[in-house]
Amino acid sequence: MQRTLYDQDHEDFRDVVREFVVREVVPHQQRWEAERLIDRGVWRAAAKQGLLGLAAPEEYGGGGQADFRYRTVVMEEFAKAGAASLESGFSVQDDIVLPYFLDLGTEEQKRRWVPGMCAGETITAIAMTEPGAGSDLQGIRTTAIRDGNVWVLDGAKTFISNGIQADLVIVLARTDPTAGARGMSLFVVERDMPGFTRGRKLDKIGLHAQDTAELFFDSVRVPAANLLGSEGRGFMHLMERLPRERMSIAVWAQCVTETALEQTLDYCTGRTAFGKPVADFQHSRFLLAELSTESDITRVYLDRAIEALNDGTLTAVDAAKAKWWATELQTKTVDRCLQLHGGYGYTAEYAIGRAYLDARIQTIYGGTTEIMKEIIGRDLAATATPKAEL
Repeated sequence: MQRTLYDQDHEDFRDVVREFVVREVVPHQQRWEAERLIDRGVWRAAAKQGLLGLAAPEEYGGGGQADFRYRTVVMEEFAKAGAASLESGFSVQDDIVLPYFLDLGTEEQKRRWVPGMCAGETITAIAMTEPGAGSDLQGIRTTAIRDGNVWVLDGAKTFISNGIQADLVIVLARTDPTAGARGMSLFVVERDMPGFTRGRKLDKIGLHAQDTAELFFDSVRVPAANLLGSEGRGFMHLMERLPRERMSIAVWAQCVTETALEQTLDYCTGRTAFGKPVADFQHSRFLLAELSTESDITRVYLDRAIEALNDGTLTAVDAAKAKWWATELQTKTVDRCLQLHGGYGYTAEYAIGRAYLDARIQTIYGGTTEIMKEIIGRDLAATATPKAEL
């Protein structure tokens, strides 16, 4: 079905993204994967092309485009190049951290931090997950205790994307241990603060170039001016912004799904077995037909959800539906597509092999599939109208 999501401005922007990918991404990807780290220079190069800070107002050096469709264009073009690690880092910055600063930051905080993000000079991260608290954020143990004009931060975080290179980290901590979800606050920790250290760069099965780390806070004295948002509302601030984060993950999943299908169709058309193209076997045709149909139907839902996000009407439940469905379809699709590649699919030489490894985290971070279903299920139970007994 013909898509109606984009207009000419988005397609013109796509040309810019494509040129950037060819020049600044494709030549370096294998090295990034081997070195397990992405050059900071590509962040600055992306900023010069207007690919970072898209939603930030122009007065802070941003693109002044709150329209999420520009971010989806970036994701679509990055997916075609298999640039999952780079997109993951950019997404943390533009889809997660930047909205926190724009929505919750004071004017002084915005002017202090946002211009560096838009210029690609400042890399950011958000630290929620802990060794003993993953999707259950109410189980966090990191604390922040007020001491005059500073907060003393103690604790540990793990699985933090951009963790090694981050210059600024938004940290969720308990400021009132007796208040439950209402006793958490957000703090911006800066690179050179004493007591802030980085642990291991985690050795993941996929997203090798994405620097995911452990972070430690040992009596870090964070100025009161680095409190982000309202004291005691940190958990609520997170919940209010999760729909955008989950939409970003869902859209990326769909981009990878479509790319995997296109690459696999090309492979099956050109690869012969038993005297005919692999695509001519009924099993191959039926499988590709099934995956293509599921992808097309998912795209329609996601496009509508993107429009709702732009309109400010996307609900947490609708975002949860998009996230679990699209990521589960992604993992299913790349698995089936790898199978159609045969032994070649299991090599790093073919893009489908890398996509297979990079895809597995998608159903976990941003809230697991099981958590997404729990959100949806609770909403169904809350809105159901009991029928009168006969």
